[in-house]
Amino acid sequence: MRRAVQVLVTALCCTLLVACGSRPSAERIWAEPQLATPPQYRIGDGDPRGASLVRAAREWVALGSVPGAGTEWESMSRWALMDLHQAMSGIDAGRAPAAGAAGSWDYFWPRDGAFIALALDRTGHSGEARAIVDFIAGLPFDPKEGFDARYLLDGNRVVVEPRGPQSDGCGWVLWALGSLSSSALPASADELRSRCLTNLLRLTWSGWRLPPPSPDYWELRVSDTSLGTVAPMVAGLRATADRGPSAERWAAGQAAKRLTEKVFAAMGPQLERFGDRGGLDAAIAMMMPPFGPDDPRTTKRWLAYQREAMRPSGGLAPGVEWKQDGTSWTPETALVAYTAAAVDRDETAEHWLEWLDAHRTPWGSLPEKVNRSGQPAGPAPLLWTAALVLLTLDELEDA
Repeated sequence: MRRAVQVLVTALCCTLLVACGSRPSAERIWAEPQLATPPQYRIGDGDPRGASLVRAAREWVALGSVPGAGTEWESMSRWALMDLHQAMSGIDAGRAPAAGAAGSWDYFWPRDGAFIALALDRTGHSGEARAIVDFIAGLPFDPKEGFDARYLLDGNRVVVEPRGPQSDGCGWVLWALGSLSSSALPASADELRSRCLTNLLRLTWSGWRLPPPSPDYWELRVSDTSLGTVAPMVAGLRATADRGPSAERWAAGQAAKRLTEKVFAAMGPQLERFGDRGGLDAAIAMMMPPFGPDDPRTTKRWLAYQREAMRPSGGLAPGVEWKQDGTSWTPETALVAYTAAAVDRDETAEHWLEWLDAHRTPWGSLPEKVNRSGQPAGPAPLLWTAALVLLTLDELEDA
């Protein structure tokens, strides 16, 4: 009887709320994401060979540098490196690192690979960085549209439910090639750079127009060109102009200047996802150094994104208009930290690093998401986040 009364009262309250025009918030409707990785992921857990595996991983870390050593972030940095090392275990056999430690993330994204390669190079593991570039150079490639969003770990295309071509990939690859040390560039890098540069020049008419619509890091079909597609292209063209072969620098530099001007003319001053609509998203960070020019128009919107995309657990959503489930995403948050360090806004970078550090898993990995209750969710580790944290700490040390 008591249960029946409770149900009746609840139904009556809901009816009154709807009648008065009040509805439950979206954050109460969405189910909270949970961790997709079991604790046994950590190398050595429950494995009789664990001690030797952990020792080998620690010895590998010791061969290079640990960004943030001696700071409060040293543990996060070391475990990020350990996670990269564990994911790279098959690279010598031609098997790429998976994006995250869970089944649905058991793929290779060229975008993630670009950041992983640079993080490996900056921490003294240029051989592994070179292997990543070599792997990317061998991926199936559409001359008109570029790389697919993701590939199987053996380098083949995904046949079942493929994400299809995603034209930001060449931008990220060119940015990485222009940022890597010479010791991290294999012989295949020259042909890869030329192929990607040709692709971007074709898509943008050498910078005279925005590229055609394409899925970006949101990986959703779109009918208009998003900032998340064009910003990585600007980054790749600028990097090629700065450090590419002399024969390609001029064309890349001119295209970068024209495309940057086109972005501000067509998508400014709001610089939202689709220019004047779609809300601010993390793509605004892709317009900041070390990717784009240091421009006060971009900085103003970058600061606004951090305010407007804040989620209850303290991190950032991919965009202001991303689904309102209260979930924070670590790669977007780490991307802001990296760009903050690149423009000497150390307090901002440290704020986001502190948040990331406070929301690691019990075994030390950086997860993909943090749900609205403040718990790690999704795959952990997510290698894109791990690489971004290492790059942020490295940038702070350089500053």
